[in-house]
Amino acid sequence: MNNEEILQWYMLSGVDEICSDAPLNALQPKEAPAPQPVNAAARPALSVRPAAEMRPATTLLAQNNSGACSNAREICAAAQTLDELRTVMEKFEGCSLKFSANSTVFGYGSPTAEVMLIGEAPGADEDMQGKPFVGRSGHLLTKMLAAIGLNRDECYITNVLPWRPPGNRTPTDGEVAVCLPFLQRQIELVNPKCIFLLGGSAANAVLNNAESISHLRGHVIDYTTAGGKVIPTLSSFHPAYLLRSPQQKNKAWSDLLRLQRKLQEA
Repeated sequence: MNNEEILQWYMLSGVDEICSDAPLNALQPKEAPAPQPVNAAARPALSVRPAAEMRPATTLLAQNNSGACSNAREICAAAQTLDELRTVMEKFEGCSLKFSANSTVFGYGSPTAEVMLIGEAPGADEDMQGKPFVGRSGHLLTKMLAAIGLNRDECYITNVLPWRPPGNRTPTDGEVAVCLPFLQRQIELVNPKCIFLLGGSAANAVLNNAESISHLRGHVIDYTTAGGKVIPTLSSFHPAYLLRSPQQKNKAWSDLLRLQRKLQEA
């Protein structure tokens, strides 16, 4: 094959550009270029901050959250009614969840209710409607209460968090901590005879423990307000969990009967 035939073959193969006059071996290791001398005098001096001025980001976040918690406690303590508490909650900007949520979901129901029901956080339906426990889980909760002779409107229903976490993710400890004063003040203002905690996260936040809901169920645990009032609490599964795991409804029924007996004793 002469040069003309070789060129013709290259063109038919789609080769239309010459990259080099000499062949290259792509498998042959390349030598690293020799390092260039560095003129130390031409290099700009680096300014190093003293260690005392350097703070980890986690420390700054903790300080900001601590300040937000302190501010939340102060404004909550000053609220003398649920309406006043709702107003200060809607103005509060110490929790980043507020800026991604559509609504501030405050408690709903009778301000003199004998039983207070507490969930974890608003879901998508609650976030859109601005009320706790609506949608499928809310309908189930209404039926659960009616089964033991309780009217939903005669109870007080709220959540640990008034703002929905994005994508219904699990709230962080910092988010729970900064929202907890609003819940604690609601408990003080409503002053119920009994608190019914729905779901492990709500129970852990209110009771300040890390026990699973399976261990908390069936036990009466006292909650003490900042003013020293002792209120008995009972824990059960969240209605949303019962919708996903209907086989647990018999246990939830036992919890409801226990709540009914506790209210009769109070």
